[in-house]
Amino acid sequence: MEISTLAMYHCLAFVWYFFVAYSITHVRTEERPSEVFLYGGQWKYLTVLNLVLQAVFYGVSFLADVLRLIKKLRCAKCVISSRDLLFSVLAFPVSTFVSISFWVLYTYNRELVYPKSLDGVIPLWLNHAMHTAVLPFALLEILALPHRYPAKKKGLILLGFVAFLYISWVLWIYSVTGEWVYPLFALFSPSGLAAFFAGSLAVIVSFYNFGEFLNRMIWGQSEFCS
Repeated sequence: MEISTLAMYHCLAFVWYFFVAYSITHVRTEERPSEVFLYGGQWKYLTVLNLVLQAVFYGVSFLADVLRLIKKLRCAKCVISSRDLLFSVLAFPVSTFVSISFWVLYTYNRELVYPKSLDGVIPLWLNHAMHTAVLPFALLEILALPHRYPAKKKGLILLGFVAFLYISWVLWIYSVTGEWVYPLFALFSPSGLAAFFAGSLAVIVSFYNFGEFLNRMIWGQSEFCS
């Protein structure tokens, strides 16, 4: 894509994600399911955190495009590096994980991840905006322009650190409230839950590798040197 086209696309994507994130934090307050909106509010859900992540990523991407358009190449280079790191380590693998894991579990037993009581609170379009549209957006970003991936060790350490932070947040919420963020977690013993978290991390790492593979297949080798 030309830079001007990319700038328009990234601007529209940023506005879209900002709107979706705003919408989920302002859903109707009446008749909210008490088991859903406890300690941590919407910010305990990976889906909502992912919306914020995507808004930040597309905001950074739009800034990079603008800097390239106005020929501020030195500044643009730094912002582009941040953009690529955000996309490779977080934006693509997290969006892919959120979309695929949600719909697999929803199909198996929706009560484990998205209780039916939420249908009266969250509109259908918002559900799909959070859990469906994020995947094609991530794939379109790979098709739109090449992204430089960090050295594998660096990328996986960063991804693992973010995953550790989220798991710690989930466990903290349970220690405070006695309720799990997702009803699914209540089905596991402590060792089973640890295995589930480890398995989930393995899945998200595979999505990281898949994004890197797609990027290389479409655009060729584009890794950082360090």
